[in-house]
Amino acid sequence: MSKIEQAKMALKIKKVQKELEREIIEIEKGNGAVRVQFNGEQKLKKIHIDPNLIDLEDITELERWLEEAIREAIQKSQRLATEKMQPFMGLLSGLGL
Repeated sequence: MSKIEQAKMALKIKKVQKELEREIIEIEKGNGAVRVQFNGEQKLKKIHIDPNLIDLEDITELERWLEEAIREAIQKSQRLATEKMQPFMGLLSGLGL
């Protein structure tokens, strides 16, 4: 691959990374009691807890909802990143990256 092709590839990858940064995945648990947002780069953007839907006598339920929401959001963001980067994977491995 020539230097020009490598530069073009790098620009395309940067564009996809920016798209992933802007992509928001939101997961809701407990009928809206817990909402988490991650972006396509698997970075946590926001956690929202609705106090009106939380039973303070059962904090373990809140903890479970948070764990489930975070786990699901990470999995979805990983799948999204894999889908977006898939076209580049063969080329990157050929470059030793």
